[in-house]
Amino acid sequence: MAHFGIKDAIDILLVAFFLYQIYRLMKKTGTTTIFLGVLAFVALWIVISQVLDMRLMGAILDKLISGGFILLVIVFQKEIRELLQAVGSNKGIKAFMKLFKPKTDSTVESNLSYAMPIVMASMDMAKRKEGALIAIQHTVSLDTFIETGEEINANLSARLIENIFFKNSPLHDGAMIIVGKKIKAASCILPVSQRQNIPPHLGLRHRSALGLSEETDAIVIIVSEETGRISVAHNGQIAENISAEELQKTIISTKN
Repeated sequence: MAHFGIKDAIDILLVAFFLYQIYRLMKKTGTTTIFLGVLAFVALWIVISQVLDMRLMGAILDKLISGGFILLVIVFQKEIRELLQAVGSNKGIKAFMKLFKPKTDSTVESNLSYAMPIVMASMDMAKRKEGALIAIQHTVSLDTFIETGEEINANLSARLIENIFFKNSPLHDGAMIIVGKKIKAASCILPVSQRQNIPPHLGLRHRSALGLSEETDAIVIIVSEETGRISVAHNGQIAENISAEELQKTIISTKN
């Protein structure tokens, strides 16, 4: 009987972690049932070929498994691209390194001064029911989307944000993109999410925000023109009707 050691335990834990991350990704994109179906098929293949040692059925399933990998790449190409983008952005490494980096008072003040203009502008526009769509770049570059709008490259300020989204402004349609402490561009075009499970009361701004959050790690703020409520899309999820405090914390997370 083979000895079960530490290496085997680590191996099992890594596989479990990998499967859990894939499940989270599939759940976020609404393809959980397909993922569970694939797992069920793999489990059936293991039972037939390894446990029951059924050679004919095992050989057939072996062929299906080998060819099925290419099919999975085609079906999940968007999710695979998103996963590779997340790995390429080194988010995990950066988050790990920041555990050992203490926050100083100056860092906290800098984060607050960065977030406050966006929070104040969002709250003021919400009171007046002026629609707005603001994308804040995190680790994945938004240059592709910046190129679709009008370049501004101005210092971040609440008054400028409100003026851009004023109803009579020529730049109020589309999204504003913020990079660092600069308003890089306005009237930008964002990708619209094609998910089928989006609540019907969410309009084009919300769907565009979700679309960008599915393709990048940007935080996207939506001010509803109909309700005056503020929502935030991030990592393919949307939080509706959030408070000023919640918005501030979310924005500061892009600086951490």
